[in-house]
Amino acid sequence: MSIKNRGAIIFTLGALSALGPFSIDMYLPGFPSIADHLHTTISRVQLSLSSYFIGISVGQLFFGPIIDRFGRKKPLYLGLIFYLVASIGCMLSPSVEVLIGLRFLQALGSCAGSVIARAMVRDIFPVHENAKIFSMLILVVAISPIVAPTAGGYMSEAFGWQSIFLALSIISAVILYLSYRILPESKAADPTMSLHPRKILSDFKFVLQTKQFILYVVAAGLSSAGMFAYISGSSFVLIDLYGVNAKHFGWFFAFNASGLIIASQVNRVLLSKKSSESILSVTSVIQLVAALLLFILTYVDFIGLTGIILLLFTYLTMQGFSFPNTSALSLAPFHTRTGIASSLMGCFQMMISAIASVSVSIFHNNTALPMMAVIACCGLLGFVFISMALKHTKAKADVQVALEQVPVD
Repeated sequence: MSIKNRGAIIFTLGALSALGPFSIDMYLPGFPSIADHLHTTISRVQLSLSSYFIGISVGQLFFGPIIDRFGRKKPLYLGLIFYLVASIGCMLSPSVEVLIGLRFLQALGSCAGSVIARAMVRDIFPVHENAKIFSMLILVVAISPIVAPTAGGYMSEAFGWQSIFLALSIISAVILYLSYRILPESKAADPTMSLHPRKILSDFKFVLQTKQFILYVVAAGLSSAGMFAYISGSSFVLIDLYGVNAKHFGWFFAFNASGLIIASQVNRVLLSKKSSESILSVTSVIQLVAALLLFILTYVDFIGLTGIILLLFTYLTMQGFSFPNTSALSLAPFHTRTGIASSLMGCFQMMISAIASVSVSIFHNNTALPMMAVIACCGLLGFVFISMALKHTKAKADVQVALEQVPVD
């Protein structure tokens, strides 16, 4: 693979991975105008975010077996076209109930990009490079919280919230073109892969019985869920409670995303000297401390906007270390069933994120506490699972060393 092709492929895989975050972040500043136009409340509009999380969780389970059976690119085209049509439907929604339903369908299409991007990283690049490649994908993914909320805020005020979904339709069309022109078919169709429900369930069971996979996936999902709790509740906390202008809301997202970008590239450098496990052992502690401080200081009413932003920045920056390393360690055990493993990874991550997002809405009490409490729970549980995962991989490594030292007769 030439250097030029390598860079173009990584960018396109990053764009596929970023489609979901763009679909979330871009319309957040439009919540108040959506609620006004559809004659509903912001809490009802927030359910369209939750339905998106649920849709992307369910859809990934569908695409996993499909891409192992039919290859990567044809299912990708199907998903992106489905997303484009659903986005146009969102733009024309006459009620919040229709918007909630169409966001679910939009998510079904977008999850093809995230599942296939992860599977292609495992297909195309050597396993020892996977964590570095995932770190590079974050460069593209992290553009979303920098550009999307800011663009969404200005578009919503200038042209109405419907223009946000028109923009998402155009973005998906561009990504579809790039996928067609740039991405190789990294795995040919495999007629031996059965789509019989019993065989699919058997493959799912095999992946779920891989302890390294399940521990790192749940740890990653909990860590990510804290970020989505922030995404779900931040518009209310920052705009309504702290008086941040909707047009300036995106700058706070940009500040937090800058930490994510810097961390992902520091992680790429550190991987030349340190293992993924050693990096996670430090960053998981920092993330836990930031999450607990957010809740405690909010609970005792000893924190202002600056304190909230700085602690959120610390928590989200650690995602730049968590995502690439947990993703690589989750997929490392698999040479086959990569699509299924990728789909289960995304499903767990989005299911946990959906629970976090819904929890912020359910426990909404006109304060910042529900968002902070969910972030604290995610940080604590994520730390517990990271600790168990690190203990498991260390034990596996010790066994492997011991076996290599056994003399051969």
